[in-house]
Amino acid sequence: MQTIEIGRKGQTGWKGSHAAPPFATGTPPAAARLVSRHNRDIFREQRLQMHAARKQVFVDQLHWNLQVREGLYELDEYDRDDSIYLIVVDASGSGHLGSVRLLPTDGPHLLADKFAGLCAAGVPRGPDIFEITRLVTRPGLSRDEAMRVRRLLSLAIIEFALAHRVRHFTMMTHMAFLASVLAVGWDCEPLGLPVDTDGVAVAALRIDVDAATLGRLQAEWNLIGPALAFDLTQSAVSV
Repeated sequence: MQTIEIGRKGQTGWKGSHAAPPFATGTPPAAARLVSRHNRDIFREQRLQMHAARKQVFVDQLHWNLQVREGLYELDEYDRDDSIYLIVVDASGSGHLGSVRLLPTDGPHLLADKFAGLCAAGVPRGPDIFEITRLVTRPGLSRDEAMRVRRLLSLAIIEFALAHRVRHFTMMTHMAFLASVLAVGWDCEPLGLPVDTDGVAVAALRIDVDAATLGRLQAEWNLIGPALAFDLTQSAVSV
């Protein structure tokens, strides 16, 4: 696990404000930012808010048994130096509205390490395959606001893939959320039958990525233009 020093300079541990600025209704969020080991210090406050949102949603609301630090922040062993985050920020650039974690599959990752049984033909791995985990929107957003943030994240994921020669993603989902995942419009294939995990049916998916999917979703959602701020992230990651 990486040493995530996202408190304010001069302080140790996880001290700092995790309250995101209010979402200005009617004001669209800015594009997603790509955050990696190379630029994460610039996004210290946004990462703090991201981990707080993950705790609020996954632990407090969904009651997942996950690691929590200082009673405020959810993170695990996969929040590492090579983890990549796409973070949608508000128009001011300071507030976290939603995020997702991307992990290279040629190293340790959640599906391979803990849920390999979900994949009937083995876990897909390789330099052109990344894993999607911890997709979250900030609690308190309206339904329409949260949908717009999820759509921006979905487009940003595809843009990241096209820019970095990623051909596939893997992900896990609770079957209760499968309809929502499929409704995104990604080109998905199941990797195996659902498996009961702690009383909840969970399945793994492979998502295939190409430019046609990006164009189709942009047109359907009327979100033409980059969802990922490449001007800030061109040198943020090398895959």
